[in-house]
Amino acid sequence: MSDYGHELWFGSFITPSARPPQAPVELAQTSERAGLDLVSFQDHPYQSAFQDTWTLMSYVAARTERIRISGNVLSLPLRPPAVLARAAASLDRLTGGRVELGIGAGAFWDGIVAMGGRRLEPAQAVRAVEEAVDVIRGLWATDETGPLRVTGEFYTVNGAKRGPAPAHRIPIRIGAYKPRMLRLTGKIADGWLPSLGFLPEGPASLRAMNEQIDEAASAAGREPAAVSRLLNLSGRFTSGAGGGLLQGTPGDWAEQIADLALQYGVSGFILASDEPADLNLFGHEVAPRARELVQSERVT
Repeated sequence: MSDYGHELWFGSFITPSARPPQAPVELAQTSERAGLDLVSFQDHPYQSAFQDTWTLMSYVAARTERIRISGNVLSLPLRPPAVLARAAASLDRLTGGRVELGIGAGAFWDGIVAMGGRRLEPAQAVRAVEEAVDVIRGLWATDETGPLRVTGEFYTVNGAKRGPAPAHRIPIRIGAYKPRMLRLTGKIADGWLPSLGFLPEGPASLRAMNEQIDEAASAAGREPAAVSRLLNLSGRFTSGAGGGLLQGTPGDWAEQIADLALQYGVSGFILASDEPADLNLFGHEVAPRARELVQSERVT
């Protein structure tokens, strides 16, 4: 058992399509009406079929009222952390504390290089993420005296003024799959954000990956539960008996999600879908039933 006891929450993972430009905005509004807690967007600045994710997030923030907003995950090699820190804090203040931060080390390096980014080896990418988090949190730390100075291999800040402070403590979540990045997640991150489809053995992979995060957290003097576990999901809703994981009725989905929470410690479930009907089923039917099942199991 790896239930960390966190409350469950549910979100959407929407394609930031450029045509038509209002389509992802409308899906974000659908997500909010469906009662989902978060709307998120992938970030591939080298993809010309997509709108810029941060610009889209800002527009969505102005067109919604309650739902939290996040990149899933932001491409750190193309978003300088000092600028990202100020952008996130500013949007968080404007929205009354609705911004969350998901970051990734970079994956599609040819596209990153084509946009002017630097190609990094895996070990370099891990160090770059750690330095970036130091910069972001340092600029948010307005209660500390003096300007921020970070001298890193990849990111250097030489006397930058701190602030503005975000409206709330913005969680920083890392998209991670390999051991070094998993250990870094346990050491410094507020959350872990993988996609189910990229796990080599499906949900079974979560146990060993959680253990790596937990061990790194403990080694850093942190409680493993300080790192929330999220999961991007995809599947198919059916009207009858399903054919496997996330292939069935909303009730089937709720039972399987409850198992992911209780057995593997996942507390944030984010549905990758651009179909309004899927988002409505996920928010109105799956989420409340999954919460009931987990709560019932925890109190027995």
